[in-house]
Amino acid sequence: MNRKRVGIVGAGQLGRMLALAGYPLGIECRVLDTAAEAPGAQVAPAVLGRLDDARALAELASQVDVVTLEIENVAVAPLEALLERTTVYPPPRAVAAAQDRLAEKTLFRSLEIPTTQFVVVDGEKDLGVAARELGWPLVLKTRRMGYDGRGQRVVSSEAELAAAWRELGGVPSIAEQWVRFVREVSLIAVRGANDERAFYPLAENVHRDGILARTVAPYVDASLQAHAERWLGALLSALDYRGVLTVEFFQTERGLLANEMAPRVHNSGHWTIEGAETSQFENHLRAVLGWPLGSTRARGHAAMLNLLGQLPPIEAVLAIPGAHFHDYGKSPRPGRKVGHCTLVDGDRERLLERLRAVERLVGL
Repeated sequence: MNRKRVGIVGAGQLGRMLALAGYPLGIECRVLDTAAEAPGAQVAPAVLGRLDDARALAELASQVDVVTLEIENVAVAPLEALLERTTVYPPPRAVAAAQDRLAEKTLFRSLEIPTTQFVVVDGEKDLGVAARELGWPLVLKTRRMGYDGRGQRVVSSEAELAAAWRELGGVPSIAEQWVRFVREVSLIAVRGANDERAFYPLAENVHRDGILARTVAPYVDASLQAHAERWLGALLSALDYRGVLTVEFFQTERGLLANEMAPRVHNSGHWTIEGAETSQFENHLRAVLGWPLGSTRARGHAAMLNLLGQLPPIEAVLAIPGAHFHDYGKSPRPGRKVGHCTLVDGDRERLLERLRAVERLVGL
């Protein structure tokens, strides 16, 4: 059998889980990263180099049938150059849109996907405009390189806004009106060959200090599910997308507001490894290779808890019925995602009880 090979730009935990999902299907993954000890490089052969190094990317491409990525903060121009020699999914233009918060918001609005109000901040003169138009509090965000709470500040006065602008480096930014939301949810979509599409159930997310703390799925609301699927479907079409695409939403009293998108597998989809018929990781690989997509049906109820800083005792976690443990192979460090725990149960209330038991183990 001619085994398919997939190149993954980035070898963090997402690259690791993509590679692991490929093994049962006979898919051989290769990863590109700067560190030989990166999580993905621990389970798949690695090309060592910067993610924007054209020569390293070309070497990766020469070893595989298709190139994908596990992180969107990579240089787009070298990805576009790869198109002359191989296939790249998701398309670089989708990566470019997700890298820039202004481009992202503009794309959402062009497709009539609702967002919070915002003001472009290119200089200090724009801070006053943001204050007048958005009111307090507001969120100042750098346009680029923001994830896990980085590159943003919540401010409640002109003095705080000016200080935040300086702290963030005075770089091109946007100011967003504060959203008073009921909850945060995300939807994961996947598009394969011949416009085949599949959508996972909505998931409810809780963030702490800008980092995803836990996810519970499915979040059942037929109306919200339909709206979110329609909007992600519009994005898939507009970007001629292939692979997994995730959008995080704020649920407000008036409905959903799109916060941001990720052109890759997503932290809020880790529950799908044990909690869905086909994980987001397997479906992403199927999509980029042009294989039929798998069912996205939930297997009852699932919860995911990020393990930050250091891992709890594995024996204590595995003693909890329905618990699954994922170690990313990272060294401990405050605030670092070093693993996650997934729980699956047919009863939602029992699932939440067991989730609270895991949270107590990690000191939450």
